[in-house]
Amino acid sequence: MNHSIIDPSRLERIQFSNDEIARYSRHLIMPEVGLEGQKRIKAASVLCIGTGGLGSPIALYLAAAGIGRLGLVDYDVVDFSNLQRQILHTTKDVGRKKLNSARDRIREINPNVQIDLHDCLFRAENAMAIAAPYDVVIDGTDNFPTRYLSNDVCVFQKKPNVYGSIFRFDGQCTVFAPHLGGPCYRCLFPEPPPPGMVPTCAEGGVLGVLPGIIGVIQAIEAVKLILGNGKLLLGRLLHFDALDMRFKEFKLRRDPACPVCGDHPSITEPIDYEQFCGIPQARERQAELDALPSISVTDLKAKLDRRDRFVFLDIRERHEWDICHIGDATLVPPSEFNAHISGLDSADEIILICKNGGRSGAALRTLVDAGFARARNVAGGLDAWAEQVSSDFPRY
Repeated sequence: MNHSIIDPSRLERIQFSNDEIARYSRHLIMPEVGLEGQKRIKAASVLCIGTGGLGSPIALYLAAAGIGRLGLVDYDVVDFSNLQRQILHTTKDVGRKKLNSARDRIREINPNVQIDLHDCLFRAENAMAIAAPYDVVIDGTDNFPTRYLSNDVCVFQKKPNVYGSIFRFDGQCTVFAPHLGGPCYRCLFPEPPPPGMVPTCAEGGVLGVLPGIIGVIQAIEAVKLILGNGKLLLGRLLHFDALDMRFKEFKLRRDPACPVCGDHPSITEPIDYEQFCGIPQARERQAELDALPSISVTDLKAKLDRRDRFVFLDIRERHEWDICHIGDATLVPPSEFNAHISGLDSADEIILICKNGGRSGAALRTLVDAGFARARNVAGGLDAWAEQVSSDFPRY
């Protein structure tokens, strides 16, 4: 690649103070960057969607590199569970808006960066307007509706979309930019997976240092786009396996039949991405589970205190059980539940619990369909137990 996405006319207005020259001196002495390259970095604007695991290293390193304008999109607050990987935020920030703690941290890194805060969900109704002022969009999210939305907006506005994703020990990164000759996200994933099939980090976990690797690679690709130097991850998907410490590369090709970037696009403006990804149907299925017989955590506590006789099943994995569990519950991993049913008596009172009621609700559905009339699900699961019954009960 031998061109930058930054219009050279914008560089005429860029000047550096002596402090900035000292700050960026290690860039300035590199022939691949130099004064003109640093001007391009300062003239550039980048939108980072998400200030979590990926967004943290992206924002920190782009700010340190001297990006002139950095837009951040997030609506969430800092939680203790974030601190294992989201290095923008600290213990003292728990309970604060992520955007506010991110802004303060970035200002400590580099006060010369203009920081735009977008305190909202990135949605079809606002995405085009939010993305419009920026040269590069970096996707640091972990949900499919936002990934498809950010992809489509970037195609419509002819902006590079620097994509990254993480799960447990695996991560991947690429640059989607059909206007530069590469594919888009839909070329790789024409259809989203069924809701719930691919766990989020909150459901499946992630190695805390992994987003540092992937997020930094995303930041590098953004800087290369701005400088116009180096070979981009355009048409190439870089996969990282942290357990084996191995990188693999896969070639990606633009799909001429792609509904967004293909030769005859059928999608030319943002659509209903929740509908496209099956979110309403998933909510309907969840509502059906919620309508099944249930018991509150306070009523469960009373039954345990009275030593009532009932069958108590914990529908989680062994490693979750090791973190915390209640009383004499019997652990039954979801994959083993169907085999466990044959050992149950439909005349018994059966109470099921899991982390938040989802997996135990699905198990209850199976029992109800099998004729177990006295089976109930613990509403809210162990999370509700920690909130309403035992404040010192571990949460994960």
